[in-house]
Amino acid sequence: MFDALSVPYGCVMMYNVVKLKKGVSEEDIELAVGEMCNTVKNTYGDDEGGFLGGQVFKFAGFVSDEGSIASKEQTSEHVAIVTYWESFEQHEESHADDVFREKFEALGGFATETYEIGYKMMWQGGPD
Repeated sequence: MFDALSVPYGCVMMYNVVKLKKGVSEEDIELAVGEMCNTVKNTYGDDEGGFLGGQVFKFAGFVSDEGSIASKEQTSEHVAIVTYWESFEQHEESHADDVFREKFEALGGFATETYEIGYKMMWQGGPD
């Protein structure tokens, strides 16, 4: 469950932002996030489903002065859900499924807004 990921070159990364309602804590969303992620892993984690792995991050409140250009604005409380897929089409098929929708809607109850955008990998590497 908490193993390191090996992300294959050429995969698709989906970045989902879940902006939390005022007063919602990490503990409040823990079960909904866990059930949703477990559903994705167990239902779509094969060649046909295309799910390769994922990570969930809670905004920690810090903004890099060194890595930010023209924006020092803090963002609202949110959770970032990063998932890796064989293809965008497989991602979309999984998220159109009623099994996933039910779990995502439970998380959405804690949110003021959600959006998910996709990326194609351009580069990856590690230290030599």
